[in-house]
Amino acid sequence: MNFVGIDMGSTCSKLVALNEAKEIVYKEVVPTGWNCVETAETLLSHLEAQGIPKDAFRSVATGYGRVSIPFADKCITEISCHGKGAVAIFDEPDFTLIDIGGQDTKVIEIKGGSVKNFYMNDKCSAGTGRFLEIMAGTLGVDLNKLCELGRQSQNHVSISSMCTVFAESEVISLIGRGTDKADIAYGIVESIANKVKSQMGRVSSDPAHLRLSGGLCEVPFLLELLSEKLGGEVKTDPLARYAGAYGAALFASELK
Repeated sequence: MNFVGIDMGSTCSKLVALNEAKEIVYKEVVPTGWNCVETAETLLSHLEAQGIPKDAFRSVATGYGRVSIPFADKCITEISCHGKGAVAIFDEPDFTLIDIGGQDTKVIEIKGGSVKNFYMNDKCSAGTGRFLEIMAGTLGVDLNKLCELGRQSQNHVSISSMCTVFAESEVISLIGRGTDKADIAYGIVESIANKVKSQMGRVSSDPAHLRLSGGLCEVPFLLELLSEKLGGEVKTDPLARYAGAYGAALFASELK
């Protein structure tokens, strides 16, 4: 028997499959696209290609599109799945998890290996991966190039607008004034870090134990700025992007 977790995010969907020893035997990330049901069927076909047919696994779905996964045995909230997955990935009982997704940003306080408190920004795209994508498009670069540029900034500028629409107008204005693209990129990434810092104030946290998950955990410059703004080193892990799916797979292993 295998145990499968699917985190159907607004931008990307992640899948983790475990064996009976709870070891990861397969994982992948694919664009969610416009149809969550089709994405779920694609993931199912990929599992079958790995020799894991539907009748050989139990599954839990989480994330934005979790109710659109027809073969899932159970749906569980993102907070619970991200918390459980992060505890397993970082192998720590007490820390504060920052999860920056495409649609929302979550700050989750973990105590004794369980979720104690959390705050989630899901009303505005500011501070999310989608915000970075929009700003990168405005600068005419991809997301990775945006962060590389930000690291090269010599004369930092700040993006004061917290609303994505107004921030985009601010960036366009800076471009029009001839501001160096690297300095604008710095301000964009810094605005993400500042947004997270404001959310951290709503959740008790220890700056000595900060961890990052989500797609942006693979962006070193963001880790650096978050560490600077939050007053403690923010650490991550190669598996951190899969925290929600991993946690969902662990929940699946507990299903009766």
